[in-house]
Amino acid sequence: MLYFVPTPIGNLGDITYRAVEVLKSVDLVYAEDTRVAKRLLTYLKIDKPIQSFHQNNEHRILDKAIEYLTSFDAAYISDAGTPAISDPGFLLARACAENKVEMTCLPGATALIPALVCSGIPCDKFHFEGFLPHKKGRQTRLEILANYPNTFVLYESPHRIKKCIDQLILHCGPDRNACAAREISKMYEEFIRGTLEEVKAALEAKPSIKGEFVVVVEGLTK
Repeated sequence: MLYFVPTPIGNLGDITYRAVEVLKSVDLVYAEDTRVAKRLLTYLKIDKPIQSFHQNNEHRILDKAIEYLTSFDAAYISDAGTPAISDPGFLLARACAENKVEMTCLPGATALIPALVCSGIPCDKFHFEGFLPHKKGRQTRLEILANYPNTFVLYESPHRIKKCIDQLILHCGPDRNACAAREISKMYEEFIRGTLEEVKAALEAKPSIKGEFVVVVEGLTK
């Protein structure tokens, strides 16, 4: 049995009781980064063997992982949030499905939902884009998103966020409502709301920008 276990994106208190019980019960923990996993398990007072499983080695060790899961229980955790959501984990889930290995995903932390709810932008229907391509295909995706009728959500790094907002202004126009959320569930959690032009001005006024961003953009209204 494989358990996909969401881990805190900020406040360690966001870990669920069920997640702790699962991590205590499994035979092995697969982790995106063993160092990050070790710190979390130490905080939770859990002593389990940890095996790295990330985008640079997942193809190489996938068959061995599936073989292990036919006899033992394991959990998979990414560095923060829910595995496979803009994080490693999908390849393992697909392989489990193809090989009829039982798996489940626990509900838990993800940056997407808090940003969407607190954006003040309609969230009854939305599109989750995740990270845009850095180069090839980026403009095409922006053009498609700009004409999407419902709210859309992006992930962006702090050193690319200004460029991202500039590109959104170019494709969506400066008056489209948006929200840039950062440091969700952490001490310096912040939601920058307004038009894209206002979000840009707020970011430019900051002496430095830290923390991963979730960008929520209003859909095209006609």
